[in-house]
Amino acid sequence: MAAGLAVTAAALLATGAGPQDAERVRGHPVADPVPERPTSETVTAPVRIADGATVRLLRPGDRVDVIAAEESATGAGTARVVARGARVSKVPTVSATESGALIVLTVPRRTATRLAGAGATSRLAVTLW
Repeated sequence: MAAGLAVTAAALLATGAGPQDAERVRGHPVADPVPERPTSETVTAPVRIADGATVRLLRPGDRVDVIAAEESATGAGTARVVARGARVSKVPTVSATESGALIVLTVPRRTATRLAGAGATSRLAVTLW
């Protein structure tokens, strides 16, 4: 038993875990404490999605990932996810146009900033959860 305790203590030291993390190190789930205040404020962000037909599939409460597709001069482009699990707040009833359609998402403030930047330089698309 002493050898087992010594091995456990060595494992805790090697992982940098303290006594409060002992259960997690052994593989038992332990809930993290809930912060008293939210760490990121959520905001509503209007986002223009390039494919208006896709927007017609969305309803308030849906969760979406937002992907920014950048086109280069050679025609080949790159795509990156700029928001994961964003909640659709509103889907305005304005008809879709060639330039896409607007939706309103509820996201953390930092994500809203990324969405605004990506929307200015890329075509945005969504995938539904």
